[in-house]
Amino acid sequence: MTQKPLPATHRLVDVQLDERTLVRRSPDIEHERKVAIFDLLEQNVFSPIGSHENQGPFTLFLGIEENRLVFDIRDAETLPLGKIILALSPFRRIVKDYFEICESYFDAIKTATPSKIETIDMARRGVHNEGSTLLMERLKGKIDTDFDSARRLFTLICVLHIRS
Repeated sequence: MTQKPLPATHRLVDVQLDERTLVRRSPDIEHERKVAIFDLLEQNVFSPIGSHENQGPFTLFLGIEENRLVFDIRDAETLPLGKIILALSPFRRIVKDYFEICESYFDAIKTATPSKIETIDMARRGVHNEGSTLLMERLKGKIDTDFDSARRLFTLICVLHIRS
């Protein structure tokens, strides 16, 4: 069964990370952040469920407050519409695994053979997909999104977890 396409208002037009929780990032991480935001804004599905679902397009301020993940949803002019708050504990293991495999990947691209790099990259994508699926499950009933949008949002959640 084909799902009916969502209206153009069910999307993000801007994404901001809470700069208070961000630290100085490596060039590789900064590149990943920029690509994730660029790709997310190019094509995404983002539709809060409930009273604000028809007030898009949306601006998202993503941050961590008191050990919780906060989706601060606003309209295109950044007027507040509401917040979705998720516990971080379900994400801890997968984010840790993702960081470890990314570190292996970034080390490998400097010296490893192409087949070794490809193997590590496949594992990296698998862990990333697992995190994206978890995010979609945690957002179920709160925000409708597609898998590609969840992948990019998961990347940004990982960036928020980086500590000095």
